[in-house]
Amino acid sequence: MNQLELIRQLAVKNNTKIVLLVLDGIGGLAMQPGGPTELEAAHTPNLDALAARSACGLSEAIAPGITPGSGPGHLALFGYDPLQYEIGRGVLEALGIGFELQPNDVAARGNFCTVDAQGLITDRRAGRISTEECTRRVRLLRSITLPGVQVFVEPVKEHRFALILRGDGLGADVEDTDPQRVGAAPLPAVARNPQSQRTAELLNEWIAQARHILANHPPANMLTLRGVAKDPGLPKFSDVYLLRAAAVAVYPMYKGVARLVGMEVIESIGDSPADQFETVRRHWDRYDFFFIHIKKTDSYGEDGNFDAKVHVIEQVDEALPTLLALEPDVLVVTGDHSTPCLLKSHSWHPLPIMLMARTARGDQVTQFSEAACIHGSLGRIRHTDIMPLAMAHALRLTKYGA
Repeated sequence: MNQLELIRQLAVKNNTKIVLLVLDGIGGLAMQPGGPTELEAAHTPNLDALAARSACGLSEAIAPGITPGSGPGHLALFGYDPLQYEIGRGVLEALGIGFELQPNDVAARGNFCTVDAQGLITDRRAGRISTEECTRRVRLLRSITLPGVQVFVEPVKEHRFALILRGDGLGADVEDTDPQRVGAAPLPAVARNPQSQRTAELLNEWIAQARHILANHPPANMLTLRGVAKDPGLPKFSDVYLLRAAAVAVYPMYKGVARLVGMEVIESIGDSPADQFETVRRHWDRYDFFFIHIKKTDSYGEDGNFDAKVHVIEQVDEALPTLLALEPDVLVVTGDHSTPCLLKSHSWHPLPIMLMARTARGDQVTQFSEAACIHGSLGRIRHTDIMPLAMAHALRLTKYGA
């Protein structure tokens, strides 16, 4: 019996409410020896006061030393073991923009990038072009046709787009074309098994035509594809946890991962943390569970912008009283993975976590930070432990066994 099946057997309904607040990429590192992390540098009186009322600890998405992608990180937060339930980024992007995937569709996430005269990548995100610029280039790419399949190209946000192939006999086990570094050329799509060979060939033909179309449209004059996948048909969140679940996220990919597990996505009234928390307040009576996703902590981490990441954390702190005034029975604050500005990328470092509930045992932690939370009563846990703990503290699990 896996953990989801165990929770399905033990879950019970009541009127308690759970909030999972995810600051994407919140974990950080000091920029200089002895300096503060982004979280330690931020002025966070409300988060610190909440830590003093909570059980604190550290959590990791997969296993020690393993750097998670955003998809596995969030699936783990929702209680789905990312080593058992694998999902490609393409499906999340497509679902995130509300694209109706069919069972045999193959989806990939696209990134517009910048290449030089030799075809080497100089910027993996094309300077984070605007969504309007992305949409203009997507319109150009829609002229590409491929034999025997339908092709859909949809803008997502900034430099991101979704590519979907619809047809019979398409496998989805194909390598990414993003080399994950500048100074290298985009890679070819390579099938990992014979069933996916046709898909790889179609993707390479599409990329070749796209290269020609984009050549005269810098800075987004090339592209890469990642996360080629099909919808895996995961167990639904509401069936496992018996929760009416809602997601409030700004970026499409995180709406996608919420839709993938069957959450209802609520459109935020704005992009700021204050707007997202106000959106939750307006819908408070309709749901038992709220997943709130804050994106910019991750984006600024990837950009290496320490001060901007600190500012977003402070925005969350300033808006936090709106959530606290709702008096959730359980409030969990953590991240999906670390994105230290020092590294400008995701990392393997465990995340600070705090769980506030009337039934939570307190500890001596009085600051929400990496160094402080390591001394908390939760100890070091896995992301897949978070939902069972939240359910238990919400009194939504019955006992196991006689």
